[in-house]
Amino acid sequence: MQRLVHEWRLLLVAVQFLTRVPVRIPLQQGRFDPGWLHASARHFPLVGAAVGVAGALVLCAAAALWPAPAAIAVLLSMAATVWLTGGFHEDGLADTCDGLGGAVDRERALEIMKDSRLGSYGALGLLLTLALKAAALCALLAAAGPLATGVAMVLAHGLSRAATVVLLVVLPYGGDPAHAKAKPLAQQVGGASLAVALAWALLLATGAVAAGWPPVRVAALAAAMATVAAVCARWLRRRLGGYTGDGLGATQQWTELAGYLALAAAWPAGAP
Repeated sequence: MQRLVHEWRLLLVAVQFLTRVPVRIPLQQGRFDPGWLHASARHFPLVGAAVGVAGALVLCAAAALWPAPAAIAVLLSMAATVWLTGGFHEDGLADTCDGLGGAVDRERALEIMKDSRLGSYGALGLLLTLALKAAALCALLAAAGPLATGVAMVLAHGLSRAATVVLLVVLPYGGDPAHAKAKPLAQQVGGASLAVALAWALLLATGAVAAGWPPVRVAALAAAMATVAAVCARWLRRRLGGYTGDGLGATQQWTELAGYLALAAAWPAGAP
């Protein structure tokens, strides 16, 4: 029973960290343990899937009200997920592009990433990523319909958070621990948390197949996301020596985008 209570606590910590949803975390002897944030990474995919569900509901409702153009439903669904997360990952993407877009050394890159101002690389990276995401979702909505596109959002949001957990395990921390946005996450996540995160990802993928998706489409989405996550991991290791919070945000955004692009390419128009 205590174990279940603790896992529930960790899930609430993950919700509090990744979203702006107000939650009350049951404390232990009246105290918050900073290590809970470190351990809560195991539930990041589940929280991501919940964000995807919110976006999917908005997408389906908007598509019913405004069947055309598809961009209305897509942009409203994207706005819903950005509002729900407070632009947490998008901010990391912009900072990563600003810091690593130019030919600067590690120390200068980290200094730029700490700057709250948005530079040209960050603006371009954010604009192009969101535009490509919207275009891919519009193409998917036209080919597959609102329900399948909503399922794609749940999958992509969930699996992209699993990708960040993988980076937390395979990479060391590459930033300055004294200035880490979430210091407990500047420690490596253990194998047990990775196993739980991957189990959540597998459950989401299995749910899509159970909902009628051909396994090849789920595999295409997962393969594209895994490939982009591997590229991000290699890039962050080469430029920074490891991950940072901003780098994880960029990884989430780009792996999510890769999933939509793969599905849009693999889903013939009019196919169920």
